[in-house]
Amino acid sequence: MTKILLVEDSKFLRLANERALTRGGYEVISAVDGDEALVMAREGMPDLILLDMLLPKMSGLDVLRALKQNPGTRAIPVVVLTGMSQKNAARLEADGAFGFLEKAELELEKGTGRLLAAVAELVKRLPEERARAASG
Repeated sequence: MTKILLVEDSKFLRLANERALTRGGYEVISAVDGDEALVMAREGMPDLILLDMLLPKMSGLDVLRALKQNPGTRAIPVVVLTGMSQKNAARLEADGAFGFLEKAELELEKGTGRLLAAVAELVKRLPEERARAASG
């Protein structure tokens, strides 16, 4: 079973996404801020991290950079889940993001179908990402 760390400070979005991902067959652990995300990533060793960018205590960008600088968490694929526009995707990928999901495109207010479809596509790409991270 694929383990996902969901990092989201909005209680409503976090709970809705946790439920959807769990129903979708994923094991889900979650964090509400950047500090907690780093601890959960080190202790939980998820297969994938869904990371919001606007977080209390530490920005999502700082979390991404810290994850990629730590040898213990460097290989964990991180997908940015944000309200920021797609124009930031290239910069975030340069900082180590595996993917970029725009909240508006996911239409979370209409349900979680698009989120589950996007996560399923990302999970299919995990083996190639792990191989790339291991060689890089």
